[in-house]
Amino acid sequence: MFDVDKASLSIFSPSRCGCHSTAAARIGALFAVHERVLQQDQRVSTAAPAAAGASAPPTMSTTQGSARAPSGPALQRARATVIQNARIFDGISSTLTDGMRVVVDGRFIKAVEPQALALPEGCEVIDAKGAVLMPGLIDAHWHSILARPSMLTAMTADFNYVYTLAVAEADATLMRGFTTVRDMGGPAFGLKRAIDEGVIPGPRIYPSGAFLSQTSGHGDFRLLSELPKSAQGELSYAERVGVTAIADGADQVLLRAREQLMRGASQLKYMAGGGVMSTYDGLDVTEGSVQELAAAVTAAENWGTYVTVHAYTSRAVNMALDAGVRCIEHGQLIDEDTARRIADLGVWWSLQPFLDDEDAVPTQSPASREKQLRMVGGTDKAYGLAQRFGIKTAWGTDTLFDARLASRQGAQLAKMSRWYGAAKVLQMATSVNGELCAMSGPRNSYPGRLGVIAPGAMADLLLVNGNPLEDLQRLAQPERNLLLIMKDGRVCKRQDAVA
Repeated sequence: MFDVDKASLSIFSPSRCGCHSTAAARIGALFAVHERVLQQDQRVSTAAPAAAGASAPPTMSTTQGSARAPSGPALQRARATVIQNARIFDGISSTLTDGMRVVVDGRFIKAVEPQALALPEGCEVIDAKGAVLMPGLIDAHWHSILARPSMLTAMTADFNYVYTLAVAEADATLMRGFTTVRDMGGPAFGLKRAIDEGVIPGPRIYPSGAFLSQTSGHGDFRLLSELPKSAQGELSYAERVGVTAIADGADQVLLRAREQLMRGASQLKYMAGGGVMSTYDGLDVTEGSVQELAAAVTAAENWGTYVTVHAYTSRAVNMALDAGVRCIEHGQLIDEDTARRIADLGVWWSLQPFLDDEDAVPTQSPASREKQLRMVGGTDKAYGLAQRFGIKTAWGTDTLFDARLASRQGAQLAKMSRWYGAAKVLQMATSVNGELCAMSGPRNSYPGRLGVIAPGAMADLLLVNGNPLEDLQRLAQPERNLLLIMKDGRVCKRQDAVA
């Protein structure tokens, strides 16, 4: 602790500026030390000694086995890595490319060049032996904090435990080949920082922060016994831990939206309609108002980013479009006119393959089950409208409150073959979702392109045993079929090929 003398406390007096006080100088010195530490961490993360950490072997042997690289910024590669003898899916094309190799330098792809060229001096070589090299996968609707715990655990357990589950889930998410997630609600800021600093393994996170919700909305998790809200305005448990932010009226929405941006939100998430899992609102309910949504849009656009909304019905979606939102989450119950308007405005549609199957989120009551069946009944039509009107369509899972479902992230991607060819599915989960992440503009804390294999792109790469363009189920068994997982140019997993 700093020993602050009484005189320095006068900086808090309204009669003084305090800019040149002793306490201000000490605080400035503290920030200077912090900045030097951050700069040192950044230098280490981009130019670690060659001796630091474990790297991938020169070749992928045919003997069964696997290795996990430890995490941490000090394990960043200090010399170029070359991946050769791979068939390349670049995230954009619909076919594989042969005869080329990928050169990784630090966190980025330096070159995609003919394999006949001389190898860079001193490089490390990974022989893919014919495996398919593709960009890391991106889930555009993930909940980093809420994917694994049950709803009861998330709402009642010590939140340190919930966060510990999230740390374990982050590692598991990366090991499924998902090197990036767009987090659509929950207090993921600390988890993101720990991953970005190399403290723990996990995907890069684009956080939304707390759900923005009206009273009684899809983000209001209070019990009826907690109503009415007192004049003192105490926050509910879910609000205190940062899961949700209940706001009524444009001024409150503006305040809560700015708080999420202050904490580091890449984009904002507003609950504009009823949901399956929420207790009090039906799917037909429209939530918020044009004025309230416009307040969130103003806050986001002032920071160079955008608002996306949870909404199922045409009325909820059209209200959001009136307010200037730039992305719709879900939308399974919209009509043709609304789909046409989404397309005309160039708004994104982030759809999820919700079906009444083994991946359906377990419901908590007969009322929730009834809502779920109505919603999943619109999924086929929604994907048909998205294709018919040429809407920019992202893919995500929206897994909540179920550890088993979280483990089926790749299986839910493979399920997209119900509506699209394999190439289109893989493009969605790589380059297309990468474009959506980049829409956060200056709130994007990652410096390169995502979801593509191209010079200058982030070096997030997977080696797949078999051809996912022919069999998407390869990605449904990541423990068997992902031979190599690279994020930020560092090998996170290496596994030898198996039959």
